Amino acid sequence: MQEIELKFLVPESRLKGLMRQTHVKSSQVTQLAAHYYDTPDQQLAQAGIGLRIRKEGDTWVQTIKAGGDGIAARLEHNAVLDNEQVQAMLDNNELIPDLTIYEDTSVAAALVDFKLKKLAKTLTRLYVTDVERTTRLLTESNEDETDNCIEMAYDQGEIIHGTDDSLRKAIQEIEFELVSGDLDFLFTTAKTWCKRYKLCLSTVTKAENGGLLINGQNHSPAVNANLSQLQIDKDSSTPAFIRAVVHNCLLQILPNSSAIVAGSIDDDHILQLRIGIDRLRTALKAFVDFSDEINPEWLPILKQTANLLSDYYQLAYINAQIEPELQACGAPAVDWTTDIEDIKITPINTLQANDFQITLLELIAFTMSDPSIEPQTDQLARDKLTKVLSKQYKKCLKTNKKADEVSNEVSVTELVSDDVDLNTDIADNDHTESDLLNQLRDLRYISEFSTPLLSKKKAKKKTKRWLKRLIKAQKALEQLNDDNQYQQFYELKSTTDANALYGAGWFTAILTDDQSHIDARLAKFADSSTFW
Repeated sequence: MQEIELKFLVPESRLKGLMRQTHVKSSQVTQLAAHYYDTPDQQLAQAGIGLRIRKEGDTWVQTIKAGGDGIAARLEHNAVLDNEQVQAMLDNNELIPDLTIYEDTSVAAALVDFKLKKLAKTLTRLYVTDVERTTRLLTESNEDETDNCIEMAYDQGEIIHGTDDSLRKAIQEIEFELVSGDLDFLFTTAKTWCKRYKLCLSTVTKAENGGLLINGQNHSPAVNANLSQLQIDKDSSTPAFIRAVVHNCLLQILPNSSAIVAGSIDDDHILQLRIGIDRLRTALKAFVDFSDEINPEWLPILKQTANLLSDYYQLAYINAQIEPELQACGAPAVDWTTDIEDIKITPINTLQANDFQITLLELIAFTMSDPSIEPQTDQLARDKLTKVLSKQYKKCLKTNKKADEVSNEVSVTELVSDDVDLNTDIADNDHTESDLLNQLRDLRYISEFSTPLLSKKKAKKKTKRWLKRLIKAQKALEQLNDDNQYQQFYELKSTTDANALYGAGWFTAILTDDQSHIDARLAKFADSSTFW
């Protein structure tokens, strides 16, 4: 069977109010003691599989979870075990899962890469969980006299290392699982609770948390974009295509967002989350006509979130990366700690905002909705992608030409004009280059999303070469943009700390040297024939 559930972390400030709603007369409290299994090198976890034996009240149940959409849906198989047999194995410290259960079941495909007899011999108990679960059913009657039903489960407890019970990790989360009825009821209910109690979506499973515990980690590594997970066939309709693209973006956004709301301040989580949001924004703008279900309110919320993340990331990156590099070259130390602490809206504050969390829920609901009920379902995505790409490509070429003209004007003005005119021309040049960077970035993402449908087998090398030149041009301009911002940060900092003058001068020199390299990259991109 397929399990569809949404999991949230609960902020301490809203815990008392939430407890009043979870612990009602109709709710049930169950003590869950679970044993989680994997190979010593965690082969199951690497394959996205969780395997446990759990005592649920008076019953022992063996459960395997695997596959799914990577967001809210997973394959799940439960098997009730013989209590006496389990107890006997526990008494002898021999409790181990029975893998023969999964032959000819829906999860057999998830285990196809494993030799089950060999796997069974290498399984070991890596960690256990001790959780108090409070469940409550939320129902709604439909007009056809059927019921929509959700199981709300609030879990509080801890994960305990399998061989060292002094190593523990606290669990405090709430889940909403669709038992029966419409998917819309699940998302509507989740949004209501999210608004009321400021809940934050989390894709981190108990199995993943257990793996982090035994590996001595607080959070999983940052997740990059993975286009191999973009599931699109050649005959995808426009509504199906945009849903697949949004889903691919969420596979990058949600794990990084989950780490940050759980307390991560890792620069990589912030960077990859921002990139994921940028990819999503590009898709929603470029393919807005592919679906009637795209909410225009998503874009401004995503833009605001990306901007706030960028503000924090730039200072954190300067402090953690740029400063050590400059000091290694002999620069005097500049302390950016106060500047970072003075940022009022940190990444975790940004992501805890209700409007962002609600937007994530609506985007997940969008990817899980049926594309076949939309009017555009008879339109093939590949028939419209060429027009989208051509429009964006022409925009890039036009802006690139304008950037060349403005750059030439700056060179002439440096010789014949006064400082006011020169400063105005430089500002225009910076603005044009910023526009070009954004347009190249959008073209890159649109191209990557479109390649599975438009790239022909015989032209794969041509497509790869074109994308390579586009990405090199984008990254060169991106580096110029970053260096320009770093120069401005150090210039501003120098008004209160003279040590920052070294950094300001350093980046001024770099900016002077960058232009020829960028011009060469842009020229190669402009001269390349397109793949569509």
